[in-house]
Amino acid sequence: MSQRTERRGGIHVDQSDLLCKKGCGYYGNAAWQGLCSKCWREEYQRVRHQQIQDDWALAAKLQREEEAAYASSHGAQTQSHSQSTFEEKKTNEKTRKVTTVKKFFSPSSRTAPKKETPEGKTPSPSISHRASFDTDQVSKDFADFLKNLQKPGREIQKQCRAFIVNMSGKKDLGADELSECVQDFYQNLSDRLIGHFKGSSESVEQVMDQVEKYIMTRLYKSVFCPETTDDEKKDLATQNRIRALHWVTIEMLCVSMDEEIPEVSENVVKAITDVIEMDSKRVPRDKLGCITRCSKQIFSAIRTTKNEPASADDFLPALIYIVLKANPPRLQSNIQYITRFCNPSRLMSGEDGYYFTNLCCAAAFIEKLDAQSLNLSPEEFERYMSGQASPRCNTSEGDWSRAEPPPTNPVLAQLNHNLEALSGLSSRQKTLMEAAQSLQADLLSWPAGVQREVDAVLEKYPLEVLPRTVSAIDDNDVDNDNLPPPLTPQVFAG
Repeated sequence: MSQRTERRGGIHVDQSDLLCKKGCGYYGNAAWQGLCSKCWREEYQRVRHQQIQDDWALAAKLQREEEAAYASSHGAQTQSHSQSTFEEKKTNEKTRKVTTVKKFFSPSSRTAPKKETPEGKTPSPSISHRASFDTDQVSKDFADFLKNLQKPGREIQKQCRAFIVNMSGKKDLGADELSECVQDFYQNLSDRLIGHFKGSSESVEQVMDQVEKYIMTRLYKSVFCPETTDDEKKDLATQNRIRALHWVTIEMLCVSMDEEIPEVSENVVKAITDVIEMDSKRVPRDKLGCITRCSKQIFSAIRTTKNEPASADDFLPALIYIVLKANPPRLQSNIQYITRFCNPSRLMSGEDGYYFTNLCCAAAFIEKLDAQSLNLSPEEFERYMSGQASPRCNTSEGDWSRAEPPPTNPVLAQLNHNLEALSGLSSRQKTLMEAAQSLQADLLSWPAGVQREVDAVLEKYPLEVLPRTVSAIDDNDVDNDNLPPPLTPQVFAG
């Protein structure tokens, strides 16, 4: 029991560590430096405003220094002219900065910039067709949903379309600025909806879910893993890291799941499938749904194994184990995408926010996983990482103390059975193909063989064709006498 506690000490995360560092009670996020969405936006805007003020102050200081240097080098005669020139430059510079700041923080604009065609991106026709179909279907569903809201629905649709057109002209912005634009739009629209629905949070959340689905489906291609970020580089690093940790066993993580139980094994397979499926979704809420389903499968597996409700301390090691086994595609990009563009209320509280925060912790733990986390010596950890030894049969020193018989996993057993069946079918198919090719060769050579046999027979027994004579019908024929007499009618007296 002490060994189990010692091992778990390496991967245990206190539940208070999942909350915002400012103590607001909402869930924090590693991507937001441990803050929740609300506190992070406040901090980001404060730092951004301070940076803009510092930039203006620095520009004014440099301008004054340049004016002084110019005045001292050209004399008092030209100072008046230079002063007006620099004042004009200063005014233009401030106007440009203010315009840039408004561009960063304005979620929508009256005048839509001209949309530029992206270069260097030529997706396959099948993928483009599927994406276009999904977008059209989402647009239709969104329009049908808004019809029930009547006048507010028309206004919401108008604002969403204007926002999407406006965002299409902001491709040069960084990921944080794009996220800020989307979050501002969410916040402004949510505030207006609260007034319309008279504080009904359930109705507001329902509308915002549809708005998020419509907007992010339309913007997905331009905001998921944008070129201005290093998300793709982090994805590759995470995938390579997980591949290097393929030797980590369920015992090392002290996971309370017994995969020998068929029901538990089925839960594990479903959990792996759910977390992998996350990458195929386009809407942040749908990606969160995959994480939630994966987490519920894990809780079910733990509950079945222990015959009691699963605890939070049991959940995180099991989630780490599932992530290691699944090696989800583009894990970091999906985490960042959800962080930047999901409705913040879902990440700050509720089961979706809890499970997502744990997934972020699992990803961070995998990046920092070391010998102490797995209750191994540094030498053992390095040998396993380098492939010189295996935790199941450490033969480098003749030590079999850690060796354990492989568990009988029903899923793996079925997989091996299927592989054996496929191997047998492959062998039979090979034999059948060889017989078919032989038959084809025989059929091709058969006409030539028959022709040779006929030619040989004709050569050995040549056929003589005698001339045929035809006699006339009225010619005298000596054989006519041998014919029987014709039948004569016989008359019988009555």
